Amino acid sequence: MRDVLDPKGLIWEAYRIEGIGPGECRSIFLDWALGVPEGTDPRAQIEALLERHAGEPADHPMTRTLRDGLAPPDRPRRRGGWSGRRA
Repeated sequence: MRDVLDPKGLIWEAYRIEGIGPGECRSIFLDWALGVPEGTDPRAQIEALLERHAGEPADHPMTRTLRDGLAPPDRPRRRGGWSGRRA
């Protein structure tokens, strides 16, 4: 049976890798996020993954990465242009 939340088992596997760091978790998360089907709400999937892995340590790098994935994106800052040159 195919897991709709984690079809490649990437998130599950990240929790099994001993000594995994934040950089590796971000890379795994990016790979997972690129596989989210179009039209699917990734926030809902992340919330479901956090619920599924609620028994994992709260300070695990993958848990922190998933929580970071729920944070709203930073608002892009304008660079240059007339307002950037104003004194």
